[in-house]
Amino acid sequence: MKEVFSRAGEYLLRIQNTEAAELSKPVQFDEYTIIFIPEGKGVYHADFGVFNYTGPVMLFSTPLQVIYIEHTGDAPISMLQFHSDFYCIEYHRAEVACNGLLFNNIYLQPCIKLSCTDTDVFAHLLSDIANEFEQPSPSEIVLRSYLQLFLAKSSNIKVKFIEAPEAIKDKDEQMEQFRQLLDQHYLTLHKPNDYAQLLAMSPNNFTKRCTRYFKKTPSQLIQERLILEAKKRLHLTRQSIKEVAYALKFQDEFYFSRFFKKITQVSPQTFRDKTGISIVADLSKA
Repeated sequence: MKEVFSRAGEYLLRIQNTEAAELSKPVQFDEYTIIFIPEGKGVYHADFGVFNYTGPVMLFSTPLQVIYIEHTGDAPISMLQFHSDFYCIEYHRAEVACNGLLFNNIYLQPCIKLSCTDTDVFAHLLSDIANEFEQPSPSEIVLRSYLQLFLAKSSNIKVKFIEAPEAIKDKDEQMEQFRQLLDQHYLTLHKPNDYAQLLAMSPNNFTKRCTRYFKKTPSQLIQERLILEAKKRLHLTRQSIKEVAYALKFQDEFYFSRFFKKITQVSPQTFRDKTGISIVADLSKA
C-alpha cells in the first residue's frame, strides 16, 4: 500500500493491490474509491444497487457507501482511493466532469466496461502513480495530475457509453420520465404510488420496470435521492444539521438523523466529520 497523509494523519491518496476476498464483506471507506478489475466476473453491491460485471472493468464508490463484491477470478485487483481534501471533484467539475457521472449518481451503474486499450492505459496510469510514490519526496502536484487524468479518462469512457446508439436504443422513456419526476419532487413525494400515478402505471408494473432498468426498487431510489441531497448539503455547504433537516422538509433534525443513519449506517455529523466540508462551501458564500 502506498499513501499520502494529511497533517492530521488521515489518508488523502492511496493505491494498493488487494485480493477479491478483502472486498467480499460489506465495508465503508471514507474516501472516493475506484476498484480496477483486469479480469474475472462477479457482482458489485453498492448500497441498494446490485450490478453484474465482467472484467476488465472499473467500479466506483463515494465516501461511506456500503460496498462489497462477489468475485470469481484470480487476477489481483487494484484500488485507488482519494479524499476530497486531496482532490475535490465538485471544485474540478469542469476539468473531469466525474461528479454526477462516476460518483454521486443514483441512476447510472457505478462501473465502466474497459476495452483492452483502456485497460492498458489505466494500468499504466496506476503504475505511474505507484512509481511517484517511490520517489524520495513524492510530489502531490504530480500525483494530483495523474489522478485528474485518471478521472477525466474514466468520465470520457462513461459519456461515450451513455451516448452510444445501443444505450440510447435501450432507454425506457417512462423510467427516464420517472427520473425527472423524482428529481423534481423528491422533497414532497415519498411513496412509489405517487410516481406510479403520475406515470399512469400500475404500482406492480412500475416496480418491475424500475427494478429492471435502474437495478433498484422505486422505494430505494426515493430514499437514495433524499440521501444524495443530504450528503451534498453536508459536504458542499456549511449548513448546520438542523438547517439541512429543514431544507429537506424533515420534521426535525433528530428524525432526519435517524433516517440518514438508517440508510448510510453513519450519522450526519459523522459523515461530515469523515468527508470534511468542501472548499466549494466557502467559494459559494464568497
